[in-house]
Formats: sequence, structure tokens, C-alpha cells
Amino acid sequence: MPVRDDKDSLKRTPLYDLHVTLGGKMVPFAGYDMPVQYPAGVLKEHLQTRNQAGLFDVSHMGQIALRPKSGKVEDAARALERLVPQDIVAIAPGRQRYAQFTNEDGGILDDLMVANFGDHLFLVVNAACKAEDEAHLRANLSDTCIIDSLEDRALIALQGPKAESALAKLCAEAPAMKFMDAGPHKVAGLACFVSRSGYTGEDGFEISVPAADAEALAKKLLDNPDVMPIGLGARDSLRLEAGLCLYGHDIDTTTTPVEAALEWSVQKSRRTGGARAGGFPGAEKILAHFDNGASRRRVGLLAQGRAPVREGALLFADASAGEPIGKVTSGGFGPSLNAPVAIGYVPTSLSALGTQIFAEVRGQRLPLTVATMPFVKNTYKR
Repeated sequence: MPVRDDKDSLKRTPLYDLHVTLGGKMVPFAGYDMPVQYPAGVLKEHLQTRNQAGLFDVSHMGQIALRPKSGKVEDAARALERLVPQDIVAIAPGRQRYAQFTNEDGGILDDLMVANFGDHLFLVVNAACKAEDEAHLRANLSDTCIIDSLEDRALIALQGPKAESALAKLCAEAPAMKFMDAGPHKVAGLACFVSRSGYTGEDGFEISVPAADAEALAKKLLDNPDVMPIGLGARDSLRLEAGLCLYGHDIDTTTTPVEAALEWSVQKSRRTGGARAGGFPGAEKILAHFDNGASRRRVGLLAQGRAPVREGALLFADASAGEPIGKVTSGGFGPSLNAPVAIGYVPTSLSALGTQIFAEVRGQRLPLTVATMPFVKNTYKR
């Protein structure tokens, strides 16, 4: 018997009532009832974020504090390095870094953000993986750390070129923050955690706020005429144009960070010859990929026509080849480019910029060109 999609079993974020009031079209996503779009529609929401500012509810994400039992944040950082290939020790207080949990085969269990809050680490993990991530942390780090799931907090993202001016009205310290700065700040008098980061390729902020205060803060931000509510549909098209990975699609337990073109996220200290090389799950395979290369690679793909090439489309070396060489992992229409964009995996030998390959769409072979990512230039405030 097929499992009935019981809407009553979906969780709701602290902003659920606001989404409904704003006319959000609610859909199931990662176990939550979330807005896929508002009455303006995905296209307008996407362009609003690129040109002005958009407000996103990302409260379904997991927020976890990693508190060292010793009281020394470096001990928490060294402990977390047992689970990720990144240099966590080097994250300065008030800064954050992108990381991945890896498995023994070098695959990616989840990707996450790690911030140094001075006396502890603050982690943001993906909604669909947060229970497993918390269990993973508890199973491996409970000897040195207290793992504190911050379920009483909501998370909202303010993204776009006018995000700074909008947040500055409620947080005087916002304009001084640089890309990947993170830490406790008062926003509209509320005790928040603010990072200058996001998932759109635009300048912006992610704001962790006590759940009880989330709706009031969201309304204050939406009172600004430059800010509009944005749903999951535009969130996906924005991150796709930015060339950013979506866990479970572009990266998963079968992809290593090198295959996923995430080498930039693994610092030299954790690579072969580094001060703390290896020591994380799958290190042997991941470091071998660094040293010798991987057989496949995640690439950006631009179609020559107007037809979007969707996730799952098979890729071929030429128009008549019988065997596929890879597949598309994310794809759709890029409103900023006014053209289709896609991300997929191809053999490393076919990953050079400008290489032409073909995707099978509705029985036809459509030409694609391997292209630079991001497809739209990012505007982070460095």
C-alpha cells in the first residue's frame, strides 16, 4: 500500500501562520509544511532577491551548539575535525566556515556551516539530515563535547543587494560585518545569532532568533518596502544560478568533496603533508582524490536552446552515443540569465570548460556546454 501523505504529520516552523497570512502556497519539504511560493510567483521572487532583498524562512534547518567540556573552544574544534575534512581549529572567533560530514568511503553525509562563537561552536545542518547529524555528533564527540540541539530557535535569511540596509535599521552592527562573519548580535533588541552568508550567491545574512520572537522580527523586516517574502521555488533557482550544491541531489554519500568540485573547502592543513592531515572518515579515499585526481567531476552546464534540462537527465558524450557518461543532478530555468542552467557529473576527461556534451530530454539529444560556476557572479561583501 502506498503511504498516504498526511499533511497533519508535517512539522510547522514558527513562521507557519505568517506564511499562510501572506498567501504562501504550502508544500511538504523535509518533513515540514513550507511555502514554495507566494502570490508574486517564483520568477518575481527570484528577481526581487537579485535586485532588492528577499526574506526566507529556513527554520527547518538544524541548529546545534557544540560546547567543549574543557571550556576551551579549540577542544571542540579538534573534536569536530574527527568528523570533517576541514580545518576547524583555524576558524577565528566571530567567523564561520563551510564543511562536510564524511563517511568511511569518503562520501558526504551532509554539508554544514560551522561558526566559532568564542566559547563554543555553532553548527547549521540540513533539515533532512539533522536528526542523523545530531546522532552522529553524539555517538562520536560526547566524550569531549556537550551537543546541544537548539530547537527553541528559528532561522531566517535576508538576501540581496538591499539586505544590508534593511538589517541595519534593526542591527547597527550589520554593515560592519564581512562575508562569513558570524556571532551573537542584537536585532530589534532580540538576542540573535547573525552570520553574513546565505544560499543565493547574493550578499545577505542568516539570523537565528528565539522561536517565540521569529514572527515579530520577520514582520519588522517585511515592513521595509525593499523586502519581500521568498519561497522554496526561488530559493532553489537562486542557489542553482549560484552553482551551490543541494544535499541529496548534487552531493550525497556516493560523492567525495573532490568529485563534487569542493576542493576549495578543504584547507591544506588537512591534506597530505598538512599539519593535521587526515584523521577524518574516508580520509584515505579523499586524500587519494586530491593527490591523484578523481574519475568524475561536478560541472556547470549551459543549454544552447530554451528547454530546461532537469534533474535525472542522462548525459552523453555525443548525439549518437549509446552509453550515458553521467547525469544531471540539478537543473531548471535561470531567471537572471533568462536561460536554462544545470549541474551534473561527467568524466573528468570531459570536464574542461567549453566541452560539448548532450542531454537526453524527451527522447531528444540536446547540446550542452560545460560552463563556469557560478552562472551568476556572486556579490558577497568580502
